Amino acid sequence: MKASFRKHWPQVLLGALLLLLALMHVLGTPRLPTLSQIDVYLYDVRLRLGMPGGVDSRIVIVDIDEKSLGELGRWPWRRDHLAKLIDQLFDHYQIKTIGFDVVFAEPDESSGLPVLRRMAANELSTNTAFKNELNRLTPELDTDARFAKALSNRSVITGFYFSNEAKAVSSGTLPPAILKASDLAPVSKQIVGGKNYGGNLPGLQQAAGHGGHFVPILDSDGIARRVSLVVKIGEDYYPALGLALARMALGQEVFSPVLEESTEGVYALEAFRLGNRRLPVNENGWALIPFKGPQGSFPYVSAADVISGKVSPEILKDKIVLLGTTAPGLKDLRATPVGESYAGVEIHANLIAAILDQSLPQHPGYLFGAEFLLLLILGPLLIWVLIRFSPLFASVFCLLLMLFLTAGNIALWHYAHLDMPLAASLMIIVGLYTLNMAYGYFFESRRKRQLTQLFGQYVVPELVERMSEDPEKYTMEGQNRPLTVLFTDVRSFTKISEGMPADELSRFMNEFLTEISTVIRHQHLGTIDKYIGDCVMAFWGAPVFDPDHAQNAVLASLEIQEAIHQLNPRLAARNWPAISVGVGVNTGNVTVGDMGSQFRMNYTVMGDAVNLASRVESLTKYYGVSILVSENTRNAAPNLVYREIDRVRVMGKTEAVTLYEPLPLTRHDEAALILFHESLKLYRKQEWDLAEMQLLNLQKITAENEHHLYSVYLERIQNFRRNPPGSNWDGVHQFDSK
Repeated sequence: MKASFRKHWPQVLLGALLLLLALMHVLGTPRLPTLSQIDVYLYDVRLRLGMPGGVDSRIVIVDIDEKSLGELGRWPWRRDHLAKLIDQLFDHYQIKTIGFDVVFAEPDESSGLPVLRRMAANELSTNTAFKNELNRLTPELDTDARFAKALSNRSVITGFYFSNEAKAVSSGTLPPAILKASDLAPVSKQIVGGKNYGGNLPGLQQAAGHGGHFVPILDSDGIARRVSLVVKIGEDYYPALGLALARMALGQEVFSPVLEESTEGVYALEAFRLGNRRLPVNENGWALIPFKGPQGSFPYVSAADVISGKVSPEILKDKIVLLGTTAPGLKDLRATPVGESYAGVEIHANLIAAILDQSLPQHPGYLFGAEFLLLLILGPLLIWVLIRFSPLFASVFCLLLMLFLTAGNIALWHYAHLDMPLAASLMIIVGLYTLNMAYGYFFESRRKRQLTQLFGQYVVPELVERMSEDPEKYTMEGQNRPLTVLFTDVRSFTKISEGMPADELSRFMNEFLTEISTVIRHQHLGTIDKYIGDCVMAFWGAPVFDPDHAQNAVLASLEIQEAIHQLNPRLAARNWPAISVGVGVNTGNVTVGDMGSQFRMNYTVMGDAVNLASRVESLTKYYGVSILVSENTRNAAPNLVYREIDRVRVMGKTEAVTLYEPLPLTRHDEAALILFHESLKLYRKQEWDLAEMQLLNLQKITAENEHHLYSVYLERIQNFRRNPPGSNWDGVHQFDSK
């Protein structure tokens, strides 16, 4: 055993360090962000795998949907509409209780009553008949009072929000608190608080009596996974909307905190009790939401249909109702583990269902001890297996151990609702396995370095490392295969170079060639074939196979332009001239391999497709655009946005080729793009007047740097008017020079 330890002491030492890092993560000193993110991801996966699915008919969502907005007008509605909605729900449909995922913070002035009252107090103050008529109409026009009357003596939960924005101002009235300051005094600093709030009108809140907040907790990735069951505002604590509704449905059962005292006399919040139900939370009072399924796990009915009585009574009778919205314009869509645009109102429905079913996920304090103990067992066990047994046995053992831990973790979630962290355990298995396998292949890596030296005689350096990972896959012999070739060229470089000393010109060239090369090599893994003066030639797809070679080349061309745009201010700061770069891209079959002479070899590409790429680049200046790609490239990378520029026949070619300009996905004028394509169609149909009108309109609505392209076509139109091309003209422009 001692001899084995001496032989494998580096593996044991590295394994012990990795185990120590994992144990420190569990203790929170420090907490590793990557492992925390993995645990969050695994939580989401486990949640989605364990969702029961189906539709829970106990909770119904009355939806302020597009249909309701179409029939009743934009939100907020007149309060008499809402009063009728409440009357319908309780009197006709006989619901159990209702909660509002909206807040009524401002009075309803849609009936005109405030205006009439101001008139009665001012210009019509002496008109007794007007005042009498106003007094008679007030009960009908005071829609807030009608709404408050509908809320009175009914099982209603209003909604409110809270925030911690420094500039925000509280408004409205809060509902009664669910807990007093003394109830949570030992842990008050840990409970999430709100500096300000947005409550309902005093009359409406007083009529309803009860309320709850509808603000979910967003994790660092912007996903809503939790709800704060209570929030501290001032000195008191107020419930979440889902909690208040569940409590109302259960007959206003007693609500109280469950505090655990450590041996040091420190208290921690473990859970809340609602009657005989235990609601587990973390130390901040946050409860995890066990989503039942994707959006639609609860019945939805249109608010307009409820008011008009079109909903079947059995859908709503004795049900818990939530009034909320799925209309996109009302902005109550949230990112959740089960949907990126999930209706916020359904988050509350899931919380209510979990409280009723006593299925809130638990993360009790003893899980930290269990995870710590598990790591203490896993670490030494894995180190022993990995150094004592063959790589095949160790691989199978690690795989089975990962499957066992994952299955056990899912079982704890499914049967006991326990949120057991898994990332640290998986890291120990994967990390120790990787370290030991890497150490075992030390001599193999030395062989790869030898191969690297051999290939380095022929292949450009940036490819050597990739090729050395699996040298058997690559060959230096010439091959014919489809690749994408890119050429760049600096505009007016001769003029720039003539005005600079040689040493300064060298630094200037190094500056912009480095920017272009960085984009090609590091950001899009292209191969730089060669530098030809101020020109860069690169290709994608060899020797490392790349199925997306065309798309990567086009994306590189776009990022080259962005890099040059950011470089020019730095050049100006050194009193150097700004530069602009033309880029041409073509895709096609080429010969690629180790070519040259007995004196010098180079891994390069040759063929007609390479020549066409160079010709395409030379045409960028003619059309006044930064980038041109051939139709072959465009067809091979169809997911990007392109503007068709022209169909041309370059010198030495008999076949015409269509040229396109790739456009940034998020920064292009869609209207101008469509208009230019329409002008091209008119131009090719020889409808000169209409094409000219379109192009002139484009010059008016687009930036000046676009005008060169339009001027090319306007000049052609003038020439074609004088010398018509004939009825058999194919719309192709012939270039007679390179």
